[in-house]
Amino acid sequence: MRIAVYIPLLLSLIAPLGARPLSERCEPRLATWLLTATALVLGTATTISLGLLAITGLIRIPQLATLGHWSSHAAQRDDPAELSVSLIAGLLLGGAVLMAARMIWRRARTLAAAALEAACMPTRDGLVVVEDEGPDAFALPGLPGRVVISTGMLHTLNETEHDILLAHERAHLTAHHYAFVALAQLGAAANPLLRPLAAAVTYTIERWSDENAATATGDRKRVARTVGKAALAARPAARTSGAALGILGQRSPLAGAGPVPRRVAALLAPPLSRHPLLAAVTAAVLATATLSTAEAAHDLHVLLETVGAW
Repeated sequence: MRIAVYIPLLLSLIAPLGARPLSERCEPRLATWLLTATALVLGTATTISLGLLAITGLIRIPQLATLGHWSSHAAQRDDPAELSVSLIAGLLLGGAVLMAARMIWRRARTLAAAALEAACMPTRDGLVVVEDEGPDAFALPGLPGRVVISTGMLHTLNETEHDILLAHERAHLTAHHYAFVALAQLGAAANPLLRPLAAAVTYTIERWSDENAATATGDRKRVARTVGKAALAARPAARTSGAALGILGQRSPLAGAGPVPRRVAALLAPPLSRHPLLAAVTAAVLATATLSTAEAAHDLHVLLETVGAW
């Protein structure tokens, strides 16, 4: 436990460095899975590590040690963590649990509201057209989900571009992209160091949908032009429903080095491969975090048995 309990914390410092390479060099669907799994596993592992460190501090308190029939004096002697470290871990654990619970509550409310809104929308083949001159389009999760497009967006794009837009937004729904975003954000809520991973997931799901649209239409350049055209047309203050997964082209201007230029550049380039090296490294990180957490938990169990024998 002296080393194993700290490994997930160390990995959470290193893992965000791989968010950009994964999102830009690996096939979007695989990148989304890897990034989401990394955020969730490391978020869980670091929370457990903080809990293990906090427990080693609690058993040093005589009043609490007697509840478990442990010897606080033996715990002070055999405990591998300093009391100050345990106290800090306890405070961080409380913050992680609070932020994760808050995120789950807000996400559940948002998804419930989205499902109710989607169920009440008149639709034809899952498509809802709203009378609004502002160009806008987004996927709304529900049972079933809906693709919402404004008349302004329909007037902005031609018929071929309509098909690309629909293919993109429907890919969000069929692949359940909102679940990937929610799980990655849950890991980042428990461990703020993992926020770059969650941010990368919001990018890779858009790339995933872009690639689906390119496959459906067979024209990557046309999809790239549609992405740029929709981004330029989208109003700056378009509706930002928490349930919406983002529209084709994002709601940011096509300037600077933001997600839209990166998506357009990726569509103009050949499709990405699965990049087995990045996948293997990610798998190794996840395995290391899982095994080290299990080892730390086992070491704590041994420690509790030792101090309980006194």
